[in-house]
Amino acid sequence: MQPSTEQANMNLFVRKMQDAALHPEVIDTFCYYYRKVVSGDRGLIYSRDIRPVEEAEIAHWKQLDAFAKVGAREKGRAVLIVLNGGLGTSMGLAGPKSLLSVRAGKTFLEIICRQAERRNLRLAFMNSFNTDAATRAALSEMHLANEPVCFVQNKFPKILQQGLMPAEWPANRELEWNPPGHGDLYGAIFQSGVLKQLLDEGIRYALVVNCDNLGATFDDALLGYLVEKRIPFMMEVARRKPVDFKGGHLAVDRTTGRLLLRESAQCPEEEIAVSRDIATYRYFNTNNLWIDLEFLYDLMMRERFVRLPMILNPKTLDPRDDTSPDVYQIETAMGSAIVLFERATAVEVPRSRFYPVKKCNELLAIRSDCFLYDEDGGFRQHPDRTLEPPAIELDSPYYGRIDRFEERFPFGPPSLLRCSSLRVKGDVVFGRNVELVGEVDIVNERGVQMRIPDEALVEGALYL
Repeated sequence: MQPSTEQANMNLFVRKMQDAALHPEVIDTFCYYYRKVVSGDRGLIYSRDIRPVEEAEIAHWKQLDAFAKVGAREKGRAVLIVLNGGLGTSMGLAGPKSLLSVRAGKTFLEIICRQAERRNLRLAFMNSFNTDAATRAALSEMHLANEPVCFVQNKFPKILQQGLMPAEWPANRELEWNPPGHGDLYGAIFQSGVLKQLLDEGIRYALVVNCDNLGATFDDALLGYLVEKRIPFMMEVARRKPVDFKGGHLAVDRTTGRLLLRESAQCPEEEIAVSRDIATYRYFNTNNLWIDLEFLYDLMMRERFVRLPMILNPKTLDPRDDTSPDVYQIETAMGSAIVLFERATAVEVPRSRFYPVKKCNELLAIRSDCFLYDEDGGFRQHPDRTLEPPAIELDSPYYGRIDRFEERFPFGPPSLLRCSSLRVKGDVVFGRNVELVGEVDIVNERGVQMRIPDEALVEGALYL
């Protein structure tokens, strides 16, 4: 692209963002990444520049019991920041995923708020422009004693792949914009004034989690470790399993020696196989992050925005229309900030702290007897379950959307307490009080809906 064309396009983007009343620092941030795109930078991280993390280089959660007293003492100076920008479109939802009913008739939002209230924990939500109004309305109906603070994630204009110009979609102008990924947390909390507000309240430490990961509860030992060791930034990581081969992984930057997060979208195509080798790259980011807010505030005051490694996502302008123009979405991941912070570290945590609900497969497990929920104990794995959460694969045409999923479990989920894995192929309705045991494979190839009878016990393969 010629310099004059680049500048002309840049001017179009700047004008578009100014018309949308975006903060000047948001505009500067987008321009910084846009120049990278124009120069041909695709945000890739090559294996020659990183190395795997060795087990001895990070702590393990089991080793941190001695820090729990410090964490309990400092809990009053901590905040739980919940990422609440998703609409749950992959599950057929039209509104915020956090308003989906998950346990005992309660939504993600209700469970998070009630647990925080009972533990006297400060609470904040980072909403997106898609979820803010509905979330605030739902919070107002809960009449919480300590009202959570909300701030809104910024937005970036989508970039046409052809010509690298601003995308235009008169049929729905909102589709011309994309959330810039949860890496926008740092800029959004600073520019909104919420970071300064929390510090003025005496809040110094934050645990940041996804709204759909109820396993990410507040942990005294982890907070105590952060405080005692004066760590500015700490990532919870877990061991990768075969099902995690497509995700990002933790590594070490060979130049700086710092920890680094390589997302799958940042992996060169010719290196995908090695990046998926879970024996080499052992750890993945659970997206549970602990941050010293004073350190973050000082950093933001100096830098004004955090220049995270770019993720350039190729998409169609309308995600529901494959014939719409091809665009790029500039995004960043909040975990990638680990490479920027001196003395940042990671801690290996059990898998029970990571069970996000991305699709109806995970929702089935969360609703089942694999987990318990009550006001006092909160959300937790059933103590009688010795296995990890079951690997579940449901046939997408019949279970992929929430309405179809609900129709096929009219009496609630089957018992999965003794189930290690479940695969359902075809259209199957589950009766009342069905129990699944071991590795269960249910197949219906008849082309008509079939029903598993009430009180049935299914173990192994079942062909209907």
